[in-house]
Amino acid sequence: MTEAKLIDVVAGVLLADDGRFMLASRPEGKPWAGWWEFPGGKVERGERLRDALVRELEEELAIHVTHCEPWLVREHHYDHASVRLHFYRVRGWEGEITPQEGQRVAWQFPGEVAVEPLLPANGPLLAALGLPEILRITCTAETGIAATLASLDTRAAPGLVMVREPGMSADERVAFGREVVARMRGKPGRVVLNGDIGEAMAIGAEGVHLTASRLLAANERPAMSLVGASVHNREELQAAARLGLDYVVLGHVLATPSHPGDAGLGWDGFARVHAEGWPMPLYALGGMDETALAMARAHGAHGIAMMRAAWTC
Repeated sequence: MTEAKLIDVVAGVLLADDGRFMLASRPEGKPWAGWWEFPGGKVERGERLRDALVRELEEELAIHVTHCEPWLVREHHYDHASVRLHFYRVRGWEGEITPQEGQRVAWQFPGEVAVEPLLPANGPLLAALGLPEILRITCTAETGIAATLASLDTRAAPGLVMVREPGMSADERVAFGREVVARMRGKPGRVVLNGDIGEAMAIGAEGVHLTASRLLAANERPAMSLVGASVHNREELQAAARLGLDYVVLGHVLATPSHPGDAGLGWDGFARVHAEGWPMPLYALGGMDETALAMARAHGAHGIAMMRAAWTC
């Protein structure tokens, strides 16, 4: 399929304050009528993507978008067309949602979608919506084991936690990882281990996180439900996309103590990488704390990845 044959489409993921997102049914008279999707439509010739999204949601739902963020880009090939879908997270709008084409709408929680059937191109987005926006990376050589575990105990919603302890032996890492998993049990959060899939399974983690070298050496996606990777350049991003990974951590964005004298990508650089169009969520790493989340979203990040700042109570 050549690039010229792809039809550019925008889609809006409308988000409520309580974490729900909105799906809409396809109206009668259109292909896949009755199937559920994220609302949107085709980009007109010469139209900017954001302008297309604003126009489509006005036409379909009678709302005016006031705040949206670029998120993911995915390609899908239907029998009737091949599309490049540009997904935006929409957090602000004016007006009451009022379907204009006879379609139905339904608000759903991530992991609890009750409407069906779902348009195939939109299915992978559901997994991405279930990823927390905060990724906490352990670094006990600096924060201490006890302080890290105590920090987890105090958090009602820790987010996505990555066990990353290259300075530990395998046995020490497994023991520590099991403690992390135990403290996460019953909380809205997920655990991955940076390293070997066998160790990830041994601690009871949901997934595994690949270093850039492991990523480039992989011929297939590891057999775990959640798989991410650290990336720094286009080659590594392409490898993550080819393997169908669930997320990547891109950095470093801002200056950090571990990279003295290196300013990093900067937010403009991060936005340029994101604008190349990647199918998996990107976390921004490097110089992050929770005050950077809004800035990260505005530049296309799914969320932020933190090390030292992740464990301050």
